[in-house]
Amino acid sequence: MAEQKRDYYEVLGVDKTADEAAIKKAYRVLAKKYHPDVNPGDAEAEKKFKEASEAYAVLSDPEKRRQYDQFGHAAFDGGAGGAGGFDFGNMDFGDIFGDIFGDIFGGGRSRGASNGPMKGANLRTSVRVTFEEAVFGTKKEIELNVKETCKTCNGSGAKPGTKPETCSKCNGSGQITITQQTFFGTVRNRQTCPNCQGTGKIIKEKCSDCRGSGFISMKKRYSADIPAGIDNGQAIRMPGLGEPGVNGGPRGDVLVEVIVGRHPIFQRQDVNIFSTVPISFAVAALGGEIFIDTVDGKVIYDVKAGTQTDTRVRLKGKGVPSLRNKEIRGDHYVTLVVQVPDKLSNEAKELLRKFDEASDDSLTAVQRASGSDGDKKDDGGGHGGKKKKFWEK
Repeated sequence: MAEQKRDYYEVLGVDKTADEAAIKKAYRVLAKKYHPDVNPGDAEAEKKFKEASEAYAVLSDPEKRRQYDQFGHAAFDGGAGGAGGFDFGNMDFGDIFGDIFGDIFGGGRSRGASNGPMKGANLRTSVRVTFEEAVFGTKKEIELNVKETCKTCNGSGAKPGTKPETCSKCNGSGQITITQQTFFGTVRNRQTCPNCQGTGKIIKEKCSDCRGSGFISMKKRYSADIPAGIDNGQAIRMPGLGEPGVNGGPRGDVLVEVIVGRHPIFQRQDVNIFSTVPISFAVAALGGEIFIDTVDGKVIYDVKAGTQTDTRVRLKGKGVPSLRNKEIRGDHYVTLVVQVPDKLSNEAKELLRKFDEASDDSLTAVQRASGSDGDKKDDGGGHGGKKKKFWEK
């Protein structure tokens, strides 16, 4: 007894009122899941793939779906007044299999080129700017090799006095249909015409200047506006200066990557700037005014008395302008580091000793602490004294 076929709607997991898009989507999911290339040697997966393909072949065709809804499977078996004898191998699965194979293998086939207008490709280049130029914006000149319409053939690519001819292989459509025999039947697949590369035209006598391309490459200079606040690695777009379009389409764009040079003092994070400024011990202890370098020039800052090293201060609005609104700027954060002099005159040393005596007398603190222990003072040998050195256990 022959195995009874399942309902096609049940096979695809769709309702009987499902539209064409829902049916196609359901089939794509099943085809990707059970495709033999994904399940090599799996007979059950192959069976389910064939079952889903058969269901889709019927339900994706309005006339065959109508017959199936009226007569069921008998519509293609020759019974119940149906049409009978339907050959599933003649269905065109080209479009959907192209999608599926692309998903499975990560690439997909070419679906063929359109003869309609297409935007040209983008060109990429880079410019180098200084830290300050990135902060405040600038203009930079760039040089590009750009394709321009050949004046000899006016962009046709054909020798003057001749014209491109319609491709005989694709009849000017730019696409051809490839028929392939597969385990589940005949599959028709559309591809870009190899003769005309999808243009629909064949140039038998090419222009000697552009060699049939319709374009001449030439060097051109442009002025690129680098906006204030741009950061390293970001790019600006110059519309309409890229490769020419196809079939009357617009030119592509030029993308200019900005490379920002390093600064010897400043570091940047988003819209904020960071730097380190050394201050003397006297200024840190007594307070006083210092100069701080910023991207706007030197500014005077009043250091508070008793400032400790690594104190961070904020210079509001001295950072980088926002790309969206150059009137809004970040801040500049400055770390104050107290410098210790490594060379002192004898007079300076004596004055420093007097200063120390007048404050906390830190120079003799250890001696005073050790002297208070009297005979308990360590003799350095570790014998007779009760006080231990800090590295002893």
